[in-house]
Amino acid sequence: MYKKILNLISKYVSDKQAESELTELVNQLKEERDQYQEYLSLLEDSIRSDYDSIVITTLDIEKPGPKIVYVNDGFTEMTGYTREEAIGNTPRMLQGEKTDRAVLDKLKQRLKDGQAFFGHTVNYRKDGSEFINQWDIHPLTNKEGEITHWVSYQHDITERKRSERKVVDTEIEFDKLAEESKKTLIDVDEQGNIVTTNKAFRDLIGFDDEELKKMKLWDLLSDKEVETFRHRFDEFKPSDFDDITYDLTLTNKKSNPIEVEAKARLLTSSGQKIARIAFQNKSLKKRIMNILNQRNKDFSRVFDKTTDFTYKVIQDSDNDFRFDYVSDTFSKITGIEVSEVSGLNLADFIHRDDIEKVINHFHVILEGKPNTEQFRIKSKTGEYIEVIDYAKPDWDDSESKVNSIKGATSTELSSERK
Repeated sequence: MYKKILNLISKYVSDKQAESELTELVNQLKEERDQYQEYLSLLEDSIRSDYDSIVITTLDIEKPGPKIVYVNDGFTEMTGYTREEAIGNTPRMLQGEKTDRAVLDKLKQRLKDGQAFFGHTVNYRKDGSEFINQWDIHPLTNKEGEITHWVSYQHDITERKRSERKVVDTEIEFDKLAEESKKTLIDVDEQGNIVTTNKAFRDLIGFDDEELKKMKLWDLLSDKEVETFRHRFDEFKPSDFDDITYDLTLTNKKSNPIEVEAKARLLTSSGQKIARIAFQNKSLKKRIMNILNQRNKDFSRVFDKTTDFTYKVIQDSDNDFRFDYVSDTFSKITGIEVSEVSGLNLADFIHRDDIEKVINHFHVILEGKPNTEQFRIKSKTGEYIEVIDYAKPDWDDSESKVNSIKGATSTELSSERK
């Protein structure tokens, strides 16, 4: 282009003085352009270790959305689109079926408010392949402080997410560890992203695994606790997480509060720092304690016999748990006759997603500790009923061995999932 302009000047400008001045001006413009290009390259190189791609867009937020006015080489390498294909287009060119609409809605609202945004979701390259794109978007302002453009620093974190998954699947996979599986656990990375959760936590909060992976920890906290807690992730320090206990209020999928005690510890594996947080459900304990305080200390009167049932469970030679006894109210609640109870196993009347939870509940009691658990039981018509179960060990005469499990199951105490 530079040589073409000089040739045109030489061809069409007959005045030698004018030709000389125009040539000098073009040379100055080229020198300034080269200086800016070098400066821009230095800036890009300085953040290359943190971000693969830089995109600058116009201010427009509503449809058709912001237009791309600049992309760096990293963008073309990451997405497969050329500069010519990207400039004038919108970042929506990278979106597809698995792109998380909830993340995009949060992004849009932050931009409307003139605020920076940090997040990630699935994007698509030109060849249709998926990658996980992490954005760090900031407003660009003029001398008057008015926002004129948005700059988006982007990073392909697909491999990092795979690495996190590998860390969880191999070295700290708590769903398969006997001791950890008895706890309610969540693993969080340095940005507060939820890496993985165990089944007990998913049961507590009501969200499934895929939903939680798109969230940050503070998305689950009550509004008043969000800012205080998220600041702990500004700098991910062991001193903020190692064996520290927090009193928090989680908000479940149905927007109901759950008071919990959270104890965190820091794990490091394959270069990744993970905060593992174990939760205890204080709301459940409070409800049980209220009943215990209001009623007679006699175990048989802890729950209302008109609506709830008591039972006795034994572990047979095959290590299966079977009913030895249930009160008559069991039949009123489930429609299953008491005479049929002795032939039941857990899968016959407990929701399949809760069976593991109930088995863990019973194992705690066999170890000699009373325990409380929430789960769902199935009626004869196939309907599921939320219950809270309080059970204790039934010792032999020498009090050295647990012979059976005695429990009382309440249908009146509402679950947090309701």
